[in-house]
Amino acid sequence: MLFDTSGGWFMGKRSKALNPTKIIAITFAVIILLGTAALMLPIASRSGTSCGLRPALFTATSATCVTGLVLYDTWTQWTGFGQAVILALIEIGGLGFMSAASFLIFLLRRKVGLKQRMIMAQAMSLTDLRGVVRLQKLVLFGSLGIQTAGALLLFVRFLPEYGPWTALKWGVFHSVSAFCNAGFDILGSVQPGIGMMKFQSDPVVLLTLSALIVVGGLGFLVWQELATERSFRKFSVYTKLVLITTGFLLLGGTVLFCILEWNNPNTLGAMSPGDRILNAFFQSVTVRTAGFASIDQAALTDGGKAVATVLMLIGGSSGSTAGGVKTVTMVVLLLFIAARARGKETVCVFKRTIPSSQVMDAMTIITILVGLAMFGSIFICATSPFTFVDALFESVSALATVGLTAGGTPLLSVPAQILIIIYMYFGRVGVLTIALGFLMGDKAQERFQYAQTKLLIG
Repeated sequence: MLFDTSGGWFMGKRSKALNPTKIIAITFAVIILLGTAALMLPIASRSGTSCGLRPALFTATSATCVTGLVLYDTWTQWTGFGQAVILALIEIGGLGFMSAASFLIFLLRRKVGLKQRMIMAQAMSLTDLRGVVRLQKLVLFGSLGIQTAGALLLFVRFLPEYGPWTALKWGVFHSVSAFCNAGFDILGSVQPGIGMMKFQSDPVVLLTLSALIVVGGLGFLVWQELATERSFRKFSVYTKLVLITTGFLLLGGTVLFCILEWNNPNTLGAMSPGDRILNAFFQSVTVRTAGFASIDQAALTDGGKAVATVLMLIGGSSGSTAGGVKTVTMVVLLLFIAARARGKETVCVFKRTIPSSQVMDAMTIITILVGLAMFGSIFICATSPFTFVDALFESVSALATVGLTAGGTPLLSVPAQILIIIYMYFGRVGVLTIALGFLMGDKAQERFQYAQTKLLIG
């Protein structure tokens, strides 16, 4: 996508035919392809030779879709140039390409036209154009400020032990990766594949990363209300649901991981009580689309993997750097089930009625993701040396753009790797954006209806 001096966007001769949904999906694909080309350069690999198309495409997709699944250890495989490319893809993919584009618009003091406002709103999962430019500024400058603060905290922590240059690199890279819920790390210089297990007894590192992950996963609309209203009673119903659900998932996940993994010697069992609680909390945070691992995911009990899979599927909140079906989407489904179980036709929360169309949207998104997760699990089992539990873990991790693996992503067959690439793209751009945005961009008016019929249900 290109920017012209008149403040407009164009993508060739057919730009007028492309709606914002299609522009976002296509632009993400273009960014992935550009990242793939950059990572294929010999200068990007430590071996001095090109890594080839498939590994580069897999890594570029994982970075742009802020997933974190990798075929190779990031530090071991990629040079400083390759790591810089990955970091840029994470930033663009996490905040959305419109944030980078908006930065140019604001810098050049150009007028933001209707087309740009529509794309901004679509990229942030908004349905209203009012205040979208103000929110985009908050997203852009707020994100940079939060990431800078996180990088400084990590820099100060790493400085005494690793020196200024390593502390700076680690601070910046991991702050961006955490805030964007990407899960990439460059700790392979210490030990390839060790990840955040290196710091599983370090509350400064784990809590700093946790704060960045949670803030990044709340959603930009929630940021705006937190910055302006500053009172829970004045928050919108959506913001209230996000905050309550996020708190419940963090606390509930911590408790469940403590119960299920407390005596597991391969995860929490060998730690002190304080470190067990710290790592259970970090696990509860990171499985909801961040992808850092302070404990060995492959060593989790089946119960621990099941809890992690559910949390991965739920993910963060709409309009954020996180993936998954989203917190409020899951809440709407649960409220609908509770209402129907009581024989009610309407779904209500905080003395407000949720439109039936949104209830159907929530059911559609969850059904699509669960169906894709099951298909992916079966496909991975059929083509790779994975158990079903580990295959489901891998499939949901890709769809929810988490990046955790319980079976070892490098063990995936070539067909399974291609499926994971597709799933990561689906997860970031959004199932609803792709499946419904492309297929139903021009909705036809229903001119007639068939007569109703009744079926036996249940």
